[in-house]
Amino acid sequence: MTRKRPEPMQVVKQRRDAALNALVSGVPYIRFLNITFDRRGDELTGVLNFDEKLIGNPFLPAIHGGVTAAFLEVTAVITLSWSHLFERIESGDLAPEDILGDESVRFPKTIDFTIDYLRSGLPRDAYARATISRAGRRYASVRVEAWQDHHDKLYAQGSGHFLMPQDPNPES
Repeated sequence: MTRKRPEPMQVVKQRRDAALNALVSGVPYIRFLNITFDRRGDELTGVLNFDEKLIGNPFLPAIHGGVTAAFLEVTAVITLSWSHLFERIESGDLAPEDILGDESVRFPKTIDFTIDYLRSGLPRDAYARATISRAGRRYASVRVEAWQDHHDKLYAQGSGHFLMPQDPNPES
């Protein structure tokens, strides 16, 4: 019996990056805020690329609180979606080019989301990383931390609960 030869790592990386880009580019608000994601292995880091339109208080200046909240929530939703779809992407069941057109690809829905503003967001790039505390078939709990210059100096953090998308064709 002959085993299938493993794919080269470069091909695997390209498929993962293409799938992540397709997932992110499908949401216009993410593009508007210019949020990108850096993938290292299975860990995603959201990057809020600074732009003057993100300033809420021009006298400080500080990033608008709503932008910070949206950045944290988007990071949580994309991380949950990535985790939820990763197995299908790896198996080849879901091709990157099919992510936007496949009706089975749905995002988790926010049940509640709480933000703690720890300090003003400075006029520069911000980073966020979400940690999934619990992810079941119907419900997920996520914690998100955002920083700018040093990961140890958070400027905001959040926690939320999400309704996970249900498989439209459940196997019995």
